[in-house]
Amino acid sequence: MVALEKAVTIDTSAVLQEKYKSYIYLRATPSDKGSKHLSHVDADPHEVALWVLLKQTQSANKAIRLQAVQELADNHHWHAYQYQTAAQVIDQRTAVGLARTPHVDLRFFRQPPALPHLEDGTSVEEGLWQLLASLPQSEVDKCVQYFTSLALRESTQSMAAQRGGLWCFGGNGLPYAQSLTSVPSEKVESFCLQALVQHSKVQSHCDHIVAKGGLLLLQRIYQLRRDSPKIQRNIIRIIGNLALNESVHRDIVQSGWLSILAEMMQSPHVTQASFAARALANLDRESVVEKYQDGVYILHPQTRNGQPVKADVLFIHGILGAAFKTWRQKDSSLQQEETETESRSDYTECWPKSWLAEDCPNLRVLSVEYDSHLSDWMSKCPAENQRKSLAYRSQELLKKLKQAGVGERPVVWVAHSMGGLLVKKMLLDASEDPEMKGLLKNTRGVLFYSVPHHGTFMAEYSVNVRYLLFPSIEVRELCKDSPALSSLNESFVNIAKENDFKVMSFTESQATNVGPMIKIVVVPKQSADLGIGELVEVNVDHLNICKPEKKDSFLYKRSLQFIQEALQSFISQ
Repeated sequence: MVALEKAVTIDTSAVLQEKYKSYIYLRATPSDKGSKHLSHVDADPHEVALWVLLKQTQSANKAIRLQAVQELADNHHWHAYQYQTAAQVIDQRTAVGLARTPHVDLRFFRQPPALPHLEDGTSVEEGLWQLLASLPQSEVDKCVQYFTSLALRESTQSMAAQRGGLWCFGGNGLPYAQSLTSVPSEKVESFCLQALVQHSKVQSHCDHIVAKGGLLLLQRIYQLRRDSPKIQRNIIRIIGNLALNESVHRDIVQSGWLSILAEMMQSPHVTQASFAARALANLDRESVVEKYQDGVYILHPQTRNGQPVKADVLFIHGILGAAFKTWRQKDSSLQQEETETESRSDYTECWPKSWLAEDCPNLRVLSVEYDSHLSDWMSKCPAENQRKSLAYRSQELLKKLKQAGVGERPVVWVAHSMGGLLVKKMLLDASEDPEMKGLLKNTRGVLFYSVPHHGTFMAEYSVNVRYLLFPSIEVRELCKDSPALSSLNESFVNIAKENDFKVMSFTESQATNVGPMIKIVVVPKQSADLGIGELVEVNVDHLNICKPEKKDSFLYKRSLQFIQEALQSFISQ
């Protein structure tokens, strides 16, 4: 009896302590109580089990803590009031662990606190303006300064226009009736949030954002914009950046974000789930050592699953691509959909997350996103060209990947189009950096999808046409047989041979629509031929070369085979 009581007594509120003492009393023997008529009374086994697990989540033994969290989530027979009790009792570490457990019941999490009323006359838009205006302009680059000032200017015009009865956006007045719709304010909110994303990458600014009430302001916008996935993603992106700083973890949890992140993790949409997964991984210091910087997304495993990770596979998109949409399943044409009898319910928004994770469960699958534009504004940042160089992007991503622990275990790179040039540059830079040589040493393979190793004829077309696929400073280097590309390719081939990792290249054979009345094979076979490794021609265009039509299609099966062969000695253990 004494041992049981010692095992399950937990530090919590006085009310809950008293409640549990009554259960202990009911389980006591008649001699313990001095009253025989209570001997037949017993506590609900589920009640005792709950308190035992809650106590174990506080164990000094990490393995016991992790197992207790898993068992709490796996037991779907708790009563409603038990979920409520647990939500009040569990600490921050346990709550984060539950949020990262597959299919967890959302009743484990306290709902976000009631938001205080805004001050008289203060709108959400004004709150964003005040927060942005209060942030220092130090420690951010010129592009962040530029877009912050642009967001503040547009917000000022918006607020003045709404008060005065006109909407002045970019100098164009719209009738007052249109300013009453959600579109204008939503657009300005989007601008401000994008600027705030950039500020949230600076550690000292994170403390400032939290101190100025940014977490509750973002909570309010999130609730108001439930019909805008884009705004919600930007908000979760900010939360993920803030979570890189352990000093604000308590603030994030106490402001009610865990229930939101846990719910978003269960979204059927890969983008929503992956944004939440990144934020929660950064909050989870119990089972995650790595930190996932802005633009580095975990496709698998997104939750705690107990499966040891044996190797990494990294997906790098091309210019104007994205971490998720580049790797979606090939879209069916209307004609195909009309003739196909099978259901498209198995369509995947991201085949590395769906198919590769299923076929190779002990891999960590990451997708990297880098901005080809810092925002949705049509105007360009005056300093943006620097950010578009391969050299800049390579150094920026290498730092992020190091934080994510890439290079500490075997890795295979998968890249589309100019993403392949970026991979080659990163590996070349890693070979010259003593701190990054582990990344090169652990590289076991590189899979290229239509990478212009020797340039492309696209660079010889008009500026407008070539900009569609290669809108960057490197366009002038993409001319066929350019010296810069030749040098990069020669250096990469040398390090591939020296380090003996596998290389394979897919090449397109169909022309791509790149403009009105213009179709072109963007990366012809001779440019996609690296000079080493297998070269496989596929009857698709440039945009679909990395989008398998089905899981049993040749493109996916051959890609999977390459990854499995490159990592065979590790993932088969």
